[in-house]
Amino acid sequence: MSDATAKPGLIRRLYAWTISWADHPGGAWALFIIAFLESSFFPIPPDVLLIALCFGARQKWARYALICTVGSVLGGMFGWWIGWALRDSVALPLLNLFDATGHTREKIELWYNEYGFLGILIAAITPIPYKVFTVFSGMMNYSLPLLIVASIIGRGFRFYLVGFVIRVFGAKVRPFIEKHLEWCFLAAGALVILGFVAIKFIG
Repeated sequence: MSDATAKPGLIRRLYAWTISWADHPGGAWALFIIAFLESSFFPIPPDVLLIALCFGARQKWARYALICTVGSVLGGMFGWWIGWALRDSVALPLLNLFDATGHTREKIELWYNEYGFLGILIAAITPIPYKVFTVFSGMMNYSLPLLIVASIIGRGFRFYLVGFVIRVFGAKVRPFIEKHLEWCFLAAGALVILGFVAIKFIG
């Protein structure tokens, strides 16, 4: 089969499928669910779907950012509850899955003791896995209202910034991303991995 008639790769087909949800009510629900799950245990950040949906409908960027923020904050509350109510049965195995037990968990505890609210805020904005901090907050019985406030500020800033950038620069950025889609996916994956690695060096 020639290159001209060859089917696009899996990543490009997945990207095209995601973009197609921009004008579909199911796209907003998918964004909400992924944002919710990512704040407690799901490994893929919702930014990927947020960017794709904003590409598909840039005029809806603020709506998508709001949906992403609300889903993430509610997911963070769920993560807190997991740490608080299901410490031994779910929270500890979950943190172990993300390599956040033992010495690493001690570092996170020191991070909490030293930075508290600011520590959660930093995790909410940066690639550092936010889910580790929401679950750990519940385990430490950290103030849920403060977690919610930090989540609203941090997650809101992050997702609205992503949406706004796509709204303003999307027309220029989109051709580059679509031309180098595979490399962009690899770069995004590397950021996720670096976020998990960063947990080891907290403190």
